[in-house]
Amino acid sequence: MRSLPRIPLFAVGAAAALLLGWLVFPSFLYERIDQPLHFSHALHTSDSVGLSCSDCHGFDDEGRFAGIPVTRVCADCHEEMVTDSEFERRLVEDYVTADREIVWKIYARQPENVYFPHASHVVLAEIDCARCHGDHGASEALRPLERNRLSGYSRDIWGTSVSRFAASDSPRMKMGDCCACHRQSKVTTGCLDCHR
Repeated sequence: MRSLPRIPLFAVGAAAALLLGWLVFPSFLYERIDQPLHFSHALHTSDSVGLSCSDCHGFDDEGRFAGIPVTRVCADCHEEMVTDSEFERRLVEDYVTADREIVWKIYARQPENVYFPHASHVVLAEIDCARCHGDHGASEALRPLERNRLSGYSRDIWGTSVSRFAASDSPRMKMGDCCACHRQSKVTTGCLDCHR
């Protein structure tokens, strides 16, 4: 009886493992969670409405991003219905009138040990929000959050490519991406500039 060649059998097994790890495993690793409300950034930043990112997404006293806007920011324009949209009706009735906060799913949560001053990047360095967050400001609808079941972090932190070998058109927010941007911009920093 003739035995099977070992090297081709190993190569087939390795290829199958890589295929499963890169294509199948991510579908189990990430859970998709819908946002609580429909929201169109494209509509709010259009010429007819005219809002900018900083109108709703501001900074705290230390120059850090103050987070997703609270419901009272929405209430500035939506105390009452402006359109006949079902989405706006839910916003006004379920949140603004009821004085309830909208529990948005966060795509880009920073670890507790990371200090990232948005103000110095957006205001001083004049870096466009899309550089790190992609074309989120032009989106017609909020996509579901893809949250890693093991770490709890959003897939946006890694980007869409799990292997990171393929060129990714999606923005990523890993430390290496920040370091690469600083090298490209000829900005030197030390560990304690970002990790406190």
